[in-house]
Amino acid sequence: MPSRNLIQRIDLTHPKYLQTLVENRSVFNLKNCELNVFESYQEAYRVPLTFNDFVITSMVRGKKVMHLFDQPSFDYLPGETVIVPANETMVIDFPEAQALNPTQCIALAVDAGYVNDTLQYLDEYYNSDTDHKHKWKLQFNQYHFANETEVTDLINKLIRVCRGNDRAKNIYADLSLKELLIRLVQSQHLVQVNMELSDHQNHSRLHYVLHYIQQHLTERISMDTLSRKAYLSRNHFFKWFREQFGLTPLDYINRERVKLAKQLLSEPKNTISAVSHQCGFSDLNYFVRLFRKTEGITPGQYRSCILPGGAKA
Repeated sequence: MPSRNLIQRIDLTHPKYLQTLVENRSVFNLKNCELNVFESYQEAYRVPLTFNDFVITSMVRGKKVMHLFDQPSFDYLPGETVIVPANETMVIDFPEAQALNPTQCIALAVDAGYVNDTLQYLDEYYNSDTDHKHKWKLQFNQYHFANETEVTDLINKLIRVCRGNDRAKNIYADLSLKELLIRLVQSQHLVQVNMELSDHQNHSRLHYVLHYIQQHLTERISMDTLSRKAYLSRNHFFKWFREQFGLTPLDYINRERVKLAKQLLSEPKNTISAVSHQCGFSDLNYFVRLFRKTEGITPGQYRSCILPGGAKA
């Protein structure tokens, strides 16, 4: 199945400049971060890699198999990101790497002081919910995930800045890096709250609102209703929701509906139009456009990838 939100490909190192065929490394240093570009051109197994700083990695091309945190190994593919704390060793396999099919991955190593300053900024400015104050932090129980559009755009921008020659590159990198860290933390916060819904659906207004959305995904969900559920004005509700999770309530609802649609599309008996209706969409064309924007392919193409019989309209 095609991956979505791919990192833009980086020119491969000319063969005469390669220092090794496994994890050949190019480094671009900035004030608060270091961009590493790794390339591998031959099959290899159990290759260790450790950074002294927190690192954000994203696959650009090819396939790796990652062994991390004493957890089961997983395939690491383009369109995906992995975050790793300082001094944690990644053990990596390259089962498909060849001269004509290399792997390429970027790793942004971020200064610890910069990370702490960004988290403190979140604590000071994005913690206005009096019934759900929490310490903003990076969570490594969620370390492997598909790229969201905003994350992909920011990583692409950072790659361009780090590899460029602009005299103000540290300033531009600082702006994008801070936004990238904030979006990662907000995204993790959303996943964590969603995981708690079954046991803490009334624990806070965050849990209450998200639980209401989950229970009514197949229905029309009014923003005025959600505002009332949160005991906030409409404008304050939008601002509060975005501060907590980095996306609007409508973006969240649509994302959850697409997740539900993917589950329903795996059932051969469900037509695409029926799936659209079951997921709360009154307009089939809108559903198809949204699905394609989110997943990079249409519902019919998605079904063709997962079912031998293909799509049913």
